[in-house]
Amino acid sequence: MNRVSKLESFILTVPRDEPYLGALRKGEEPNERGYFVRKGNKTVYPTVDRSVLVRVETESGVVGWGETYGLVAPKATTAIIGDLLADFVVGRDPFEASAIHDDLYNLMRVRGYTGGFYLDALGAVDIALWDAAGRVAGKPIYELLGGRKQEKVPGYVSGLPKRTLKDRADFAKEWLDRGFDSFKFAAPVADEGIVREMEGLREALGSEARISSDMHWAHTPDEAIAAIREMEPYGLWFAEAPVATEDVKGLGKVAQSVDTPIGVGEEWRTLYEAQLRYDANAVNIVQPEMGHTGITEFVRIARAAHDRGIGILPHATIGSGIFLAASLQASFALEGVIGHEYQHSIVERNHNLITKGIGCSDGLYFLSDTGGLGIEPTDDMISRLEKQHA
Repeated sequence: MNRVSKLESFILTVPRDEPYLGALRKGEEPNERGYFVRKGNKTVYPTVDRSVLVRVETESGVVGWGETYGLVAPKATTAIIGDLLADFVVGRDPFEASAIHDDLYNLMRVRGYTGGFYLDALGAVDIALWDAAGRVAGKPIYELLGGRKQEKVPGYVSGLPKRTLKDRADFAKEWLDRGFDSFKFAAPVADEGIVREMEGLREALGSEARISSDMHWAHTPDEAIAAIREMEPYGLWFAEAPVATEDVKGLGKVAQSVDTPIGVGEEWRTLYEAQLRYDANAVNIVQPEMGHTGITEFVRIARAAHDRGIGILPHATIGSGIFLAASLQASFALEGVIGHEYQHSIVERNHNLITKGIGCSDGLYFLSDTGGLGIEPTDDMISRLEKQHA
């Protein structure tokens, strides 16, 4: 009765008044599909928020939800789910989520599908299976993962989407006054340069606040080392993604040449990718992103990091709240978690999409102890879903 009887995928689109990371700069005009390229990191973004959702249903009628990225070409992900993965999940027991994950991974590994849209699709399915299992058991996912290891998970404010440095500093100060003491700014929109951004934020936030820089993979190793050293006198908390993700050797060079901890990992999808960087002594803080990994690989990446003394600071970005809930469920169940990213421009704006099972107040995350993810899609979310067919 607990076996999966149906698996469906949907695209969720949520309009924005202003694109992610703030107002468009000169030369960042969107094309006819609503895509534009941030000049600071040469990466494409949509003008809306968009993600891919998965719904699984068991023979007894229990429903589980999963989510992954749908920022660009979301139909590539839903096609993989509908045309390939769904038929290999129907008939399986959600309590075997990790085994199902590995079976699905193995389907395509020899064809080189060890990343990208394929593993994003797999991650969404994985989350949905864990959610269904938790609902069947009547337990939160953190209980299925061995119980709580964290009583508190601090959130840090990520992204300061204002036009000028002064506006960004004032905005950060508002969050400081709301009980948040940790922040991260995005280099692609630090128009006066990241060193001046760091200096200005330190002036506004005082000596106790923690401030990190997301460098968005935009530097050579030598450039990154120089920039980090210039920010260090202002008390840089950590430097994120300083070099191109493919440059494992360069990342190791940066990590071993500066005093500041190096944080990476949001774009990884498997422990295999993480292990390459761990073995190169290139990571001080790992930032797994649930929207890419799913619960199974998220936990594997984090536990391997903890075994090596690497801090765990999960990443969180554009989504409805479903994969954020999954990330928090896993984070509360893991040793070595030092905090979790808080995307205020996503969570606070999308509060109408999920029930109040998760949140962040006075700088600390909370989550429900009800079965599965601890949240439910609202009628508003359901009404926005665009069903995809195989």
